[in-house]
Amino acid sequence: MTQGAAATPSSTPLSSHDPRAIGPYQVLGRLGMGGQGVVYLGRDGAGQHVAIKMINVDLRHDPKAKTRFVREIAAARQVAPFCTAQILHAEVDGDTPYVVSEFIAGPTLYRHVREQGPISGNALHRLAVGTATAVTTIHRADVVHCDFKPDNVILGADGPRVIDFGIARALNTTETMTRQIVGTAPYMAPERFRDNDIGPACDVFAWAATLVFAAAGRAPFGNDSIATVMHRVLHEPPDLPQLPDALDELVRRCLDKNPLARPHSEQVLLRLLGYAPWPAKAVPMEAVLQEGNATAAAPMPASSASGRATPPRPEPLPASAAPVPPRTAPTSLMPGQAAPTRPEPVRASAAVRPTSPKRDPWSRRLRGELGNPWGVSTAIFLGAVGAAAGYVASTAISMGAVTGSVTFLVVYTTRVLTAAAVAAPPQADSAASGPAAERAPSAPKS
Repeated sequence: MTQGAAATPSSTPLSSHDPRAIGPYQVLGRLGMGGQGVVYLGRDGAGQHVAIKMINVDLRHDPKAKTRFVREIAAARQVAPFCTAQILHAEVDGDTPYVVSEFIAGPTLYRHVREQGPISGNALHRLAVGTATAVTTIHRADVVHCDFKPDNVILGADGPRVIDFGIARALNTTETMTRQIVGTAPYMAPERFRDNDIGPACDVFAWAATLVFAAAGRAPFGNDSIATVMHRVLHEPPDLPQLPDALDELVRRCLDKNPLARPHSEQVLLRLLGYAPWPAKAVPMEAVLQEGNATAAAPMPASSASGRATPPRPEPLPASAAPVPPRTAPTSLMPGQAAPTRPEPVRASAAVRPTSPKRDPWSRRLRGELGNPWGVSTAIFLGAVGAAAGYVASTAISMGAVTGSVTFLVVYTTRVLTAAAVAAPPQADSAASGPAAERAPSAPKS
């Protein structure tokens, strides 16, 4: 929720080293600091609060890196405002680049869990839907977040909002940072550590790891040294809390070490909303994103008499939306796997007659005998015997070699031709003993 000048958000006071103005924006305080830079609370010319992120990278002396950075940020600005904080402006021509985004009042998911404990029940479901909606929205704009984690999820008054999307990937494209890992180790997918291409599957992995932190108060692969966490991410299964069965299965799939085995973000969202997610293309995603946004912002439902919270009921899709598949239990198909087809029934003919086995043609049998290991071995053995006999008879090595070669050729050729000529036809299969055999008269009993 964008805050006006009337409300003064909480922030850390500025130090003597902090700027009082960044471009046209007035700096009011610090919101946080991370590996990418410092985030300030600012105010624009209209009195609206904004978040200003100063980026720790110098692009002035690298035109190619600057161009790539601008391209990535421009793509991030096209992301729809479904559970996301919109990027409003970016400046890369100064000494220190900065990115201005919509300010969302509220604590980060990390701070909320640290101060109030893990999230469960309907609140966890709404968090899962809201963050999955944000990731899907980001991916539909051909953007990869690349640094999805609890610190980049703000729990606003109108539901969770995802921030800082696209910035980490923009930094990854710069040649000035090729030797630095851009991201947070406990939430990075295995392929990130293998220096593979960064894609949407990385965000799906990070989404699941973030949800585990929300439910358990810890990351699924720990929060030790980078080397220790890296080893666990690459080689060990995740340490998961007790989750509802459907959510547990979904999280495990999203944490698969093989990126090709993880579901797409659209499939994750569809499953969370109760739709059959395979395939996702059959569903009008714009309407689904609206439903996900509304579900994430829904108020806490009243508890039932038994004390168990009633599951949230998402608002129905707009009447103008295209029809969607019925809400059925999701199948276990993985991305890229075709739906099973029902085999055609086998129709039996009126009369099944056994067919006589056909003899292989001469050329095929000859090719088969040329490489027969037993025939080759026999010819080599007899050729060696012939060479020994020739050498003994003439006491000349050359005569022994000639005798052995001739013997080998004669034996090998004779064996191949003979075997191909007299090869037995294949045995008739059991069909020959089918109806015809049943119709044959039985032998008289003695």
